[in-house]
Amino acid sequence: MGSGPSRPNNPTLPDAYESTLEVTVSRDMRHVMEIAAEQQAILVVLSDPCLGSRVILGEAPVEVGRGARGGLLIDSDSVSRRHARVEWSGTSHSIVDLGSTNGTFVNGSRVKSHELRDGDRLQIGKVLLKYLAGGNIEAAYHEEFQRLMRYDALTGIYNKRQFTESLRTAAQTARASANPLSLMVLDLDHFKRINDTHGHVVGDGVLCELCSVAREAMPGDAVFGRVGGEEFAVLWEGHGAADMRTLAEGVRRATEGHKFIFEGKRLAVSVSIGIAEHVADDDAELDSLYDRADAKLYEAKASGRNCVRG
Repeated sequence: MGSGPSRPNNPTLPDAYESTLEVTVSRDMRHVMEIAAEQQAILVVLSDPCLGSRVILGEAPVEVGRGARGGLLIDSDSVSRRHARVEWSGTSHSIVDLGSTNGTFVNGSRVKSHELRDGDRLQIGKVLLKYLAGGNIEAAYHEEFQRLMRYDALTGIYNKRQFTESLRTAAQTARASANPLSLMVLDLDHFKRINDTHGHVVGDGVLCELCSVAREAMPGDAVFGRVGGEEFAVLWEGHGAADMRTLAEGVRRATEGHKFIFEGKRLAVSVSIGIAEHVADDDAELDSLYDRADAKLYEAKASGRNCVRG
């Protein structure tokens, strides 16, 4: 489990990931503007270890892999030496898997060959990429990295940095009013076992599907973020512990009852949840809100998992 966001009145610097992101955007924008003038398609890497790397796509085939030469080199153990190739048909680009170990995925589905459309999200091993068709590439590229400053690249929900900012803002509001504020921290049970047994690609798929299931069980005003590898948090302003407990039980039941099926196999997936509430006019308690919810999460784990504590 992760350490969670920094406390509301003691913010820390953004994660190294996000600092690297800002540097990458600044460093690459001049070259992206040159690409825009050429109106060519590009393939952009959205996750480590090559965050911000991109390759211009024209008529010549472009190979992607750990040993790619003259193509898109991705130095990751989850990527095969010759993993995939982008080809031009005369009217469009297609991605072709080259018999890779961990597969090539487009918009969550494993493919052998797939015609690419603007905005398609690709996964090469554990590495995420995005295809941007010819057009206003500079604007699209900039918009994508602005989005990554706020949202988790894998799951599409708030990243740790944005969730921390939401928690800080909610804390300021709570200090100025008598409105309740509650927090839920949830962790996917036995996630390491899923990764070890089925591979990281399936593990990533479970995380994405879990987020979809959990979001369906939440009201629209709940703030949902990924704050660690398999740890997530939900902030709900205007609602106390009783409401949050009901919401947490709904998320837990929805997860337990959902059919997580990957490559024909159903996986047993559950979550453990800890909740905490801010009591009005108690600033010390507000400062410890995340820590208290996280402590309750540990209680849920110690109680046998797949339960709510708080």
